[in-house]
Amino acid sequence: MTDSLSRVRRVTIVDVARHAGVSTTAASKVVRNAAGTSAQMRSRVLAAVDQLGYRPSAAARALRGRTYTLGVVLPDIRNPFFADILDGAAEFLADTDYQLLTASSHDDEKDEGRVTEAMIDRSMDGLLLVAPISSRKRLQYFARTVPTVVVGWHGPGADYDIVADDDFAGAGLVVAHLAGLGHHRIAHIEHHETDPVRLAEMPNARRADGYRYAMQAHGLAEQIDIVSTTYNREGGYLGTRRLLDRPASGRPTAIFAGADIVAMGVLDALTEAGLSVPGDISVAGYDDITFASLGPVSLTTVDQAGHRIGATATRLLLDRITDRSRPASQVTFSPTLVTRRSTAPPR
Repeated sequence: MTDSLSRVRRVTIVDVARHAGVSTTAASKVVRNAAGTSAQMRSRVLAAVDQLGYRPSAAARALRGRTYTLGVVLPDIRNPFFADILDGAAEFLADTDYQLLTASSHDDEKDEGRVTEAMIDRSMDGLLLVAPISSRKRLQYFARTVPTVVVGWHGPGADYDIVADDDFAGAGLVVAHLAGLGHHRIAHIEHHETDPVRLAEMPNARRADGYRYAMQAHGLAEQIDIVSTTYNREGGYLGTRRLLDRPASGRPTAIFAGADIVAMGVLDALTEAGLSVPGDISVAGYDDITFASLGPVSLTTVDQAGHRIGATATRLLLDRITDRSRPASQVTFSPTLVTRRSTAPPR
């Protein structure tokens, strides 16, 4: 193998110290931003770091107690709402030494456990588990192993913090808006969940409960109409096809998709069927992803402040890394309705 293809040796703290003409201990203190170094020494060491392209070793940091990495487990990397959470987390960490490492569980409990264990094995300082589907007992195990914050979940535990949206109230906002426009036949597409214990903890279940309650509150109990599929684009498409397969008299005049990514599938199915939005059927979503505000889509939806959720969850995680013994906290944000052109009074 030629020299040009040979592996480049990693620059070490010893190289930095030699280049700056200081001891290894002094160079390490500067890199760790520790006390006991003069301004002149800091200037020399930082100049050496810049010139040599030095990067601290995560493995070496782990031996001293921290790797300055945070693991983020997402259920589905294709859902744009999770990008808002990541943006909020990254922005909060902008002036720190921490880095985010992200993985997807593919919305599968076994994969979620495998990915989370892998992050623990690699000495992540903390974990952000976004909309997890693991049991509360399993989450407790993760949290007792490494500082953990759970996002978009409603099952409190003694060892992890929770940051979530008031999904029950958010669903009520959608139903109130549609009922206020004059809709009676309002259908809801939810994510199918079979575990009765987990049902009370998942955001999709809270949104379905909020839908039912709001329908009853508006005198529409007999019109409650829920289709269970999956929280993705395909789920929205398939759920809408099931609604459209009915006789015209039994079709809804409005569809409340439990997530914006589901609403994208709803729009696909309606377009395929030659139906207009909102002329034939009004459509509303949940999350207020970036695509929702695009002109051709203009989706009425619920803004649950994903960016703020991500930033708040990250702040809590750093607090928990600093103090593992502090009491667990739960932060719940109040959602807001964003009305756009996808909803209108029924014909």
